[in-house]
Amino acid sequence: MKIKTGDTVIVISGSRKDKGKQGKVLKTLVEENKVVVEGVNLKKKVTRNAQGGKTMVDVEFPVHVSNVAFYDEKAKKATKLGASVKDGKKVRVAKASGTEIK
Repeated sequence: MKIKTGDTVIVISGSRKDKGKQGKVLKTLVEENKVVVEGVNLKKKVTRNAQGGKTMVDVEFPVHVSNVAFYDEKAKKATKLGASVKDGKKVRVAKASGTEIK
């Protein structure tokens, strides 16, 4: 999986309400090939507090990694990621603009 925690991604397919949204990757689930993106795929979850009361909370649920693409700030669009070797180390490179991803 080329998407890492902290990357900015854009939703390229999926539900109508989430398609086109951008967000930061909060968590990657490598074994399931899913990512949790900030503000995307929100669902209501009922939680209970110590007094027995219930509250509704919005929770981000995972999205399959094939439904998101890395968002290149320089090119202002979704792009694929590649790899190159610089100073003996492997670095990620955005294909659209050629910039290094840290």
